[in-house]
Amino acid sequence: MRSVIKNRQIVEDQWQYVPDDAELPAGPVIVSRARWQKEQMALQGRDEWVGVYLPNTANVADLAPDLPALALVALEFPKFTDGRAYSQARLLRERYGYQGEIRAVGDVLRDQLFFMARSGFDAFELRADRNLEDALEAFNDFSESYQPASDQPLPLYRRGR
Repeated sequence: MRSVIKNRQIVEDQWQYVPDDAELPAGPVIVSRARWQKEQMALQGRDEWVGVYLPNTANVADLAPDLPALALVALEFPKFTDGRAYSQARLLRERYGYQGEIRAVGDVLRDQLFFMARSGFDAFELRADRNLEDALEAFNDFSESYQPASDQPLPLYRRGR
């Protein structure tokens, strides 16, 4: 079983990605947005958690009505230079008030984790060639942040001393 970073800890990942044409296994599943739309009633009828995988080209507003039924939203980083998923995560947290797990998947690297967390991500599926223990140190790279973000809505000057 693979491990991920969730809430700044390394944990075993209980989630399974399920292709659109595959049977649903027991346990928590992550399905595509298309499968969610097509099989939403059946997926909600399961006694298991359901998550949706979104490419970084998707409009998160389209998913907003479904957010209360979803335990996880996986947002894709197809390459480390493409940061559209940062905006998706921030919209999910701040505009739509999503409280479930937001997972960064794809080309996820240590250097991005601190900024991903500031945007609203709380789970990280690193590339297979990366070390999870080393990546945990990324959360300690900075002691303070000046700007407001999903993890701290007040700018530094408003927080007082």
